Amino acid sequence: MLIAGIDYSLNGPSVCVFNGDNFSYENCTFYFLTDIKKYTDKPYGNIFGERFVDWNVDMERYESIADWALETIMGCDSVGLEGYAYSAQGRVFHIAENTGVLKYKMYQLGIPLTIFTPSEVKKYGSGKGNADKNLMYSSFVKETGKDIKKLICPDKKDIGNPVSDIVDSYYICKLMFDRYSQEQKK
Repeated sequence: MLIAGIDYSLNGPSVCVFNGDNFSYENCTFYFLTDIKKYTDKPYGNIFGERFVDWNVDMERYESIADWALETIMGCDSVGLEGYAYSAQGRVFHIAENTGVLKYKMYQLGIPLTIFTPSEVKKYGSGKGNADKNLMYSSFVKETGKDIKKLICPDKKDIGNPVSDIVDSYYICKLMFDRYSQEQKK
């Protein structure tokens, strides 16, 4: 089974691609976009960072992020995507336009897509629907035994991009795996 979970954003999207029959961290490959060069200098085991493509206008940016995501999920049986946070503030229209481009391109390609609410992903990952990045990360480390913050950005004090995005994409993918597995049994 080949499935993916996408934590999609303007500044730090992450994709987790799972390949196998039993879900585990070891059967996942992670991809993230960043504008911080040092995070893209080398792979971190099964985690790969890439630099954002230069862009001149917002639509060019949205298209390049969508194309990057599509390239990583091509061939997947099903894809999970975290939906909008309804209490979000700031560039909410830009976020919606960006995500709309990805959804439209997936629709055109016939890629099955399931949308999960942010609280659904947080509850699934940590047991709390309002979990913050620290709780999500500690749940991830407890479950996988992998301290990816120490691996990717040991000099950072707080949990942030790209680590929190990788964690979210992992739980979106795992949730997608559970849902997809249940549907296949019907």
